[in-house]
Amino acid sequence: MSEIAQTDNFNDKTNIKVVGVGGAGGNAVNRMIAEGLQSVEFIAINTDAKDLLRSDADVKISLNDASSRGLGAGADPEKGAKAAQDHQSDIEESLKGADMVFVTCGEGGGTGTGASPIVARAAHQQGALTIAVVTRPFSFE
Repeated sequence: MSEIAQTDNFNDKTNIKVVGVGGAGGNAVNRMIAEGLQSVEFIAINTDAKDLLRSDADVKISLNDASSRGLGAGADPEKGAKAAQDHQSDIEESLKGADMVFVTCGEGGGTGTGASPIVARAAHQQGALTIAVVTRPFSFE
């Protein structure tokens, strides 16, 4: 009979983080929190300061800079991506230790569309299984 090796450093608890990016992502995170989802760390990332204030997330990352003045990315994905790149170290720090990261956002807005790929790439580079849940807007939006 073979012997099973002793593993003192084994941790059977999976570290899961859910990151809401932009307004739609933040709304999704707030809904999950309101529904009582537990054993998950919630992170909200946004360029819109007022929207971020309404977040119930454990961690909030403001992607503000002088050009946006906390008013959002104005539906411009390039501004959203630039804001995320400017705060890359904050994003990476918030994702440390994650085994699995769910990134949720709305497609079509500036922050969600532009910053989500930056967040997902950071999670993937840290070795986390990374899954994106993206809401597409209706044609009339």
